[in-house]
Amino acid sequence: MPRVLLVTTTTGYQTRAFDEAARRLDIDLVFVTDRCDQLDDPWRDSAIPIRFHAEDDSVRTIAEAVRMKSIDGVLALADRAVPLAARSALALGLPGHPPEATRAAGNKLASRLAFRNSRLLTPWFEPFGLNDAPERLAMDVSYPCVLKPLSLSGSRGVIKADNPKSFIKAFIRLRQLLQRRTIQALRDPTSSQIMIEGFIDGDEFALEGVLEHGKLQVLAIFDKPDRLDGPFFEETIYVTPSRLSSTIQKAIIREVRLAIDSLGLRHGPIHAECRVNAKGVWILEVAARPIGGLCARTLRFVRSKKDHSCEGLEAVLLRHAAGESIRNYTRETGASAVMMLPIPMRGRLRSVEGIEKAEQVTGVDEVRITAKTGQLLEPIPEGASYLGFVFARAESPALAVYALKSAHAQLNFEIERPLDFCQ
Repeated sequence: MPRVLLVTTTTGYQTRAFDEAARRLDIDLVFVTDRCDQLDDPWRDSAIPIRFHAEDDSVRTIAEAVRMKSIDGVLALADRAVPLAARSALALGLPGHPPEATRAAGNKLASRLAFRNSRLLTPWFEPFGLNDAPERLAMDVSYPCVLKPLSLSGSRGVIKADNPKSFIKAFIRLRQLLQRRTIQALRDPTSSQIMIEGFIDGDEFALEGVLEHGKLQVLAIFDKPDRLDGPFFEETIYVTPSRLSSTIQKAIIREVRLAIDSLGLRHGPIHAECRVNAKGVWILEVAARPIGGLCARTLRFVRSKKDHSCEGLEAVLLRHAAGESIRNYTRETGASAVMMLPIPMRGRLRSVEGIEKAEQVTGVDEVRITAKTGQLLEPIPEGASYLGFVFARAESPALAVYALKSAHAQLNFEIERPLDFCQ
């Protein structure tokens, strides 16, 4: 039986999706998660307890824990897990991304430097410290611009400023976020810096792929039909196949390949984000991990033209991690899409209504509410989660997007604003 190390932050719904896929494939998963080693298997998953901020100790812990086991591959599911997964693969003599490449991919400043050095389209950018005076900086930067934390992933903490007044407000807001106890507890040294860069106008797209010893296999290109123009950049809908022309899709693939080479990524999943405008393709990031949350459920693949059975992205990535070639896998026909349900306001979730009606919308596959009743919620830019996901399949991307928006219109979330909000 193949055995794969799955390095992740928690035993959450994304981890469970990979666990379910592994059981179907008869692959033995060895979980590696960031948790206290003094607790006796609190989630009953037999996970190896590590600390992401203590990589040397964690690599030794993993090596000792699997000393008597045969490990076929390593797979990381979260940005914080990626560098440790890379180091673990190296220590175990397994293929993977070089550790230094994963650190560059996970650092917005290092990525920008790598992209610029490789002559990719890159906006102006400059890092600043949390203690710098925003009033002074606001007079020196060009507008519109975007403020980003180096240490957080996705759209968390990303704020657009159109003038000095909004810049000062955004800088203070981002500084307050990075000074939260929950952020400081991550012990990320880059959390003391803010990057400011020029705003890139245009439509946004994502590319999902796998590197096999340096060769990129593109699994899907996603359109993001909702414009992301700020001041915050909360993602909502991903839909594939892309409605872009083949010329622009080829340009995206070409630029992603160049970005991958500039970072030095080599073997494993990648998730790239880019913007496209009249000047060309601008790479926003290339993450050395698969798409997050439950969004992987939008993708299904067939092994060959003769084999019509479908497998999800989780299964394909597990096969790849276990050493199996996935070159013959192609995405199933038709359109598929996912909506990440946005959190409309800060507060405590009291109830959700309309799920059955939403699931009855033509084209909707599933409505999955991941937020729990009573849970404290916080929207972007401070928040780091969604209310849930809606999945749809249709004959065309337009119909799939229409199904998602129709389903969303059926949902009603009762959120009670708290007197104070726990940080």
